[in-house]
Amino acid sequence: MAVHKTVGVDIGGTHITAALVDLEKSTLIADTLTREDVDAKGDIAAIIRSWAQGIKHAAGGGKAESVKIGIAMPGPFDYAAGISLMQNQDKYDALYGQNIKVLLADALQISPDQLQFTNDAACFLQGEAFGGAAIGASRAIGLTLGTGLGSAFFRDGMAEDAALWRAPFKDGIAEDYLSARWFLKRYLLLTGREASNVKSLVELLSSDAQVQTVLNEFGRHLAEFLLPYIDSENPEVIVIGGNIAQALHLFQPALQQTLVSEGSNVPVKQAVLGEEAALIGAASVWK
Repeated sequence: MAVHKTVGVDIGGTHITAALVDLEKSTLIADTLTREDVDAKGDIAAIIRSWAQGIKHAAGGGKAESVKIGIAMPGPFDYAAGISLMQNQDKYDALYGQNIKVLLADALQISPDQLQFTNDAACFLQGEAFGGAAIGASRAIGLTLGTGLGSAFFRDGMAEDAALWRAPFKDGIAEDYLSARWFLKRYLLLTGREASNVKSLVELLSSDAQVQTVLNEFGRHLAEFLLPYIDSENPEVIVIGGNIAQALHLFQPALQQTLVSEGSNVPVKQAVLGEEAALIGAASVWK
């Protein structure tokens, strides 16, 4: 069957983004980008319905007999089998142990063979290395910071999932300290006040000095976490993406200062392709 359409999909903690991708040019096809809100705490049927709707909109609606779909999916996830292993991450608990490839194919009325899943952080870094913040680098580390922690290593033209979210760090694992829930938990501990998300927390910066305290602490944590991987991977650049990357300029001074104090001068850059990076990376599995 000829490949008439290739859809790149990025599954986030609160939304799905999808677009048709020109695999020859590695660019999105104009006016096909779509974004749908998703209730990550909803039931199986509601989540799959939202995902299918986003994909159908990007593909132009109707049936998708000839469409090929590459999906950037957060972990933990069995990417070959299409089975979700996410649990206790404040998102998609209902999907634990479910065969997403079969469920989504049924919702789209296509064959499961038309779906391929790839780690979202690997897709993100692949795109940024192709034409973004890591262009020209032969080695790079990429992190996506949001509801969870995504990570990837780029070596000699190929990005792969690093699965650092579960790496031991301080009194727990990396994701305990390098995700949105750490910000909210830490701010609550320092002030006794709740914030709904990192964006709303940052908006309090001008009126609450404790916000910068939290940001500085996050920057130091991130540097401390990165140091052993900088030693082992010898990256030319570190690329930060995800929703929390929008606040990079607020915690980057503490991050860079800590790195420099430990003898590392590797540059840390914010991702520049935004949602396009993961979409292009996800679709490229069909190239």
